[in-house]
Amino acid sequence: MNDQRLRLDLTALADEVTSVDLRDRTLRTSRRLGIQRAVATSAAALLLIAAAAGTAFAIRPDQSPTPLPADTPSVTATPTPSASPTPTPSTSAGDTPGAPPSGGTGTNTPSVQFGKLFYGPAEIAEATTANLRSWRPGGSTTRLLALPDIAFRGKMSVSSDGHRVAWAEDNNDLVVADADGSNKQKIRSNVSAYCVGAAWSPDRRQLLFRELAERGGPGRFGMLDMRSAEKTVRWWTTEFEDFEACNAVWSADGETIAMTIDYGVTLYGTDGTKRRVVPGFSEDGWQTDDVVSLSPDGSLVALLRHKPDGDPGDGARDLRVNVVLDTRTGKQVSLPLGGRTLHQVYFQSDGSMVVRVEAGSGYAVLLVDGDGKKVSETAEPASLKDEQILAVVD
Repeated sequence: MNDQRLRLDLTALADEVTSVDLRDRTLRTSRRLGIQRAVATSAAALLLIAAAAGTAFAIRPDQSPTPLPADTPSVTATPTPSASPTPTPSTSAGDTPGAPPSGGTGTNTPSVQFGKLFYGPAEIAEATTANLRSWRPGGSTTRLLALPDIAFRGKMSVSSDGHRVAWAEDNNDLVVADADGSNKQKIRSNVSAYCVGAAWSPDRRQLLFRELAERGGPGRFGMLDMRSAEKTVRWWTTEFEDFEACNAVWSADGETIAMTIDYGVTLYGTDGTKRRVVPGFSEDGWQTDDVVSLSPDGSLVALLRHKPDGDPGDGARDLRVNVVLDTRTGKQVSLPLGGRTLHQVYFQSDGSMVVRVEAGSGYAVLLVDGDGKKVSETAEPASLKDEQILAVVD
């Protein structure tokens, strides 16, 4: 009885239970879990990407700044110099003999240029006259007035603008003419044709000359005012023995006159007052017979220096130069010759120098700035081979 009762209760309970398809439930559960996993995976991936991107933006070294407006000038960054210092270029004023020549363009600026060069025969042969010639590097030579040989052997002078020429003739007349030979006129008589002759002041107002004494003797120096109708003269009171003071050249500032005296060089004021003697010259040591050119402020002088038994040059007029000296110390100034032989030097009014050197069978002229650096170089025309430079003007 009890067994029968148990079977009846189980049957009734089974009738109350709803039939469920376990397969469908399992599939639905599986799809839900798959979606949840996909969402979770995607979210995790997005978080990883965002983190990686943030890190990249934080550490990228070449990150571009915010773009500038279209009309803003662009700026190029300058690389930071390396830790090792850059070698400083040499600023030596001269080349060691035998070293390669200095660069041809160096410090070339519009303010440093060749002036006009005037030439005459280096040696007077049988001809009684010769033509003055001019040449500017880069151009052609120009034939100018014919001068007597005494003008070349004496102290012929070209004005600072190159328009006028002054010289003393063999009859001791002081003569002035235009460079083309026109407007020739006698200015004064009884003027020394040698030793000094005539020397134009830089402003072209005055001519320094030396008057001959009536009975020999040293004579006296005078400043002739070329702009006065009467050609008045202001005489120096400085006395010189015999003909010891010669070869007068002016500084471009018009303040100093250099002359050879007592085997060396002495500087004078325009009134004849003695200023100083260039050191380093003596009867038994270095000597000079010709001073050729003086720097604009009188601090440097170009000349031919020799020993007592050396080459003194032409007794009349030798414009060769083998040294440039500091007029205060007597020390030699180095020039950028490139191992070549120095022949002539002329100072220009801006402090630069025209330096003539031997080059092959002829000559070349160097333009050297006030710091002693070569600016440029030009070969002279072959027609000037037997000439010497007499003057350089702006």
